[in-house]
Amino acid sequence: MSSSFPQQVAPDIADLASHPDVYRKVMWRIVPLFCFCYVAAYLDRINVGLAKLQMLDALGFSETVYGLGAGLFFFGYILLEVPSNLLLQRVGARLWIARIMITWGLLSAATAFVTTPTQFYVVRFLLGAAEAGFVPGVLLYLTYWFPTYRRGKVTALFMLGIPLASMTGGPLSGWIMTAFAGYKGWDGWQWMFALEAVPSVVLGVVVLCCLPGSIQKASWLTSAEKQQLIRNLEADTLAESRHSLRAVFADHRVWMLGLIDMCLLMGTYSISFWLPTIIRDSGVQSPLDIGLLTAIPNAAAVAAMLINGAHSDRQRERRWHIVVPVLIGAVGMVASTWFSHDTVLTVALMTVASAGISAGFPVFWCLPATFLQGRAAAAGIALACSVANLGGFAATFLLGWLKDLTHSPNAGLVLFGAFQLVACAIALSMPARVVNR
Repeated sequence: MSSSFPQQVAPDIADLASHPDVYRKVMWRIVPLFCFCYVAAYLDRINVGLAKLQMLDALGFSETVYGLGAGLFFFGYILLEVPSNLLLQRVGARLWIARIMITWGLLSAATAFVTTPTQFYVVRFLLGAAEAGFVPGVLLYLTYWFPTYRRGKVTALFMLGIPLASMTGGPLSGWIMTAFAGYKGWDGWQWMFALEAVPSVVLGVVVLCCLPGSIQKASWLTSAEKQQLIRNLEADTLAESRHSLRAVFADHRVWMLGLIDMCLLMGTYSISFWLPTIIRDSGVQSPLDIGLLTAIPNAAAVAAMLINGAHSDRQRERRWHIVVPVLIGAVGMVASTWFSHDTVLTVALMTVASAGISAGFPVFWCLPATFLQGRAAAAGIALACSVANLGGFAATFLLGWLKDLTHSPNAGLVLFGAFQLVACAIALSMPARVVNR
């Protein structure tokens, strides 16, 4: 098997300026729905970070128990990521994504009933298993609609779910934990898990009822619009694209993508799962105030993702649109450790870290389609996500262990900040003539 990057077939350049209305129609029909789904998914994944402020004392858990439980989510996710995406391609995105959302919503609600470390570990593992395939499945589904050179902005809009979940979820979770504390005999953290699971289940039903299975099945498109979308995708087809599943697992480029994403996830998950604790340690005690302050870094991440994704599409450049913001984010993350007892500077520097690292994600996820098509894309995107989520485990378990060991999260933040440099080095090693599409 040749290890060289494939040559690309030039897209229909006229499409860059024409047919904006049909792509706008497609975008507003499917991308906001996926964004809302991602908000619900990510909120159910990370709300344990704010619940921890009450949950650990109520249940007598250590920081290490919390870190291991939060991290076990990623083992379930990793084990089923590739099978889930292959099943999605077989049974269809509408049915499979709906199944994912409904089951993860129910399992997230079940976290309200845990009383022992073992129960916590089991629920978190099953939550990861239930959610496996959602992100790679959506990314694969978007390739059925948008050519490569339009995916930076579209992927950014979908991935806004990450900062939006943290931005809105922090204040919402803090309010629920404060307002519902003691109601009907439940602690605030229990109400938070139960109430925040409802949107996932509801959106799962919406996906089942509303998501078109393909361009041809979209009743809101005219025949001419369908044909134009199909022609644009055909013009974007890559020569020598990988279609063999065996070739995907042997292709070093897929593993490189997984390593880049793993490093980026180490940064973003360390912020998502530990920012409430970092803010509390800086001197803020109220769960509601902590939740409100966590919204600031995530609001900046929303803007950074949109701006960077759109600018990358306009410039037809990918590598430096990953490297520059991620480097800035790494500096912010490491610098925050110097001012850990100053709330204002801590929030400001974590805002820089969150915005910088998050801005790299939508551009990064434009890279797999530069050399993967068909079933290979389904498996390749899922495999990269599987490798990447090892970073999610590291960001939760290792940071908890280091905090117990050193009584500070600073060592972990410096370590994960350094991993952002690794991501940048790997991104720059990819040939510009291929990835700049």
